[in-house]
Amino acid sequence: MTKIQLDVVSDVMCPWCYIGKRRLEQALAELGGDGEEIEIELRWRPFQLDPTLPQEGRDRREYLEKKFGGPERAKEIYERIRQAGLEEGLEFNFDAIEVSPNTIDAHRVIRWASNEGQEIQDKLVERLFKDFFMDGAHLGKHEVLVDAARAAGMDESIVAALLATDQDREAVSQEIAVAQQMGVTGVPCFIIDNKYAVMGAQPADQIVGAIKQAAQMKQVGAPGTSD
Repeated sequence: MTKIQLDVVSDVMCPWCYIGKRRLEQALAELGGDGEEIEIELRWRPFQLDPTLPQEGRDRREYLEKKFGGPERAKEIYERIRQAGLEEGLEFNFDAIEVSPNTIDAHRVIRWASNEGQEIQDKLVERLFKDFFMDGAHLGKHEVLVDAARAAGMDESIVAALLATDQDREAVSQEIAVAQQMGVTGVPCFIIDNKYAVMGAQPADQIVGAIKQAAQMKQVGAPGTSD
């Protein structure tokens, strides 16, 4: 069994990251069904598309129109994203989103979820994506984050208490800075064994290919596997 560490650098306000999550799930299902002896250690890592957003967020429509240079351009871009989402079984409800949030606190909770195990962290990330893109929830509000944490299986009282402090705020910011120093300029980015990177929401087969190649290189480099 070859163990592969897979770090997904992502932001929960990025629709392409949600699409990338679905494609990653397809890739992992393919790996699990083709007889490959590869064990994936999956971790979600933080990134902020816009760290300058205030804690209370900004009006979503105004923010996107300013970012993309007008309402028509913003509508055109998000229609393409909506179509890409439908291909992966995601029915984005962009009209429900009223606020573009600052996601630093969401990343703090995701970080804490990693201490609960891979499954809990993945459930939390899925819940946050759904809350934002399907229900229009404000991911900058602590009550929304606490509800998501509880739904994922975390202790809501602990999460609420930690959110009221600055616990791990600097650690998350430093982790984002490290990703940027590594060359991550956009998300999602799949970092395989800290050596290889797949940038963007690539099709499942490309993710599968990259993981298999990393596993093969690891096997070749392992002691006793070469003459």
